[in-house]
Amino acid sequence: QVQLVESGGGLVQAGGSLNLSCAASGRTNSNYAMGWFRQAPGKEREFVAAISMSGRYIHYADSVKGRFTISRDNAKNTVYLQMDSVKPEDTAVYYCAGRYGWSSNYYRQTTYNYWGQGTQVTVSS
Repeated sequence: QVQLVESGGGLVQAGGSLNLSCAASGRTNSNYAMGWFRQAPGKEREFVAAISMSGRYIHYADSVKGRFTISRDNAKNTVYLQMDSVKPEDTAVYYCAGRYGWSSNYYRQTTYNYWGQGTQVTVSS
């Protein structure tokens, strides 16, 4: 089992930056791919970014490409989402997710076995 805890959410002005963290505990010595998803009010949860264990594979949703950066520090069992040039439409609850091994379906929620509780990000205009 793997437990995931997100942090770093909050209120930020449009154009600003925020750095989310996702700390993993439990069986973290395995090859886990990690992803970030988000869910805005009244909308379905959507893919944001994903990274393989080694960092060799990284993918982003088109809506965040060039503004968000996913990274990981395996020594700290932590995955990050650096959010720059944020927009009001980035307002959502952000969730990190994990699965054993990389999958070409990295953008699908059902691909992931483990989920955090979410952290709220609010971007003011």
